[in-house]
Amino acid sequence: MTVLLLFELLLQFRESGCENCPFFQMEDDHERVVDCTTPNFTGIISVMDPTRSWAARWLRIGRFAPGCYTLAVSEALPHEMQNICEEERIPYVPPKRG
Repeated sequence: MTVLLLFELLLQFRESGCENCPFFQMEDDHERVVDCTTPNFTGIISVMDPTRSWAARWLRIGRFAPGCYTLAVSEALPHEMQNICEEERIPYVPPKRG
C-alpha cells in the first residue's frame, strides 16, 4: 500500500492528527506534522466514499477516511517516520525517483 498524504490544513493535523495514520501521533507532536506533510505533490483527488470508489481502490486508498488526497508525492518520509511504519507493520513505499 502506498502511503498518500491526507491533504488537510496544518491546523487540522495539529488538532486531531491523521485519521489514516494515528500511529504518527501528530496531535501530540506538532513537529511531526511538518515531518509527515509536504507541499511537493502532484494532483489531488477527492473521495467521498472510498469503499465504493474505483479510483480510491486503484490508488489503494479504499480503506482510508473520506477526504482529499494527493495523487503522488515527491519527497520520502523521514527515516524516523519510516521506522514507525515498519514497527506498526504498515507497508511504506517511497516515491519513485525519475
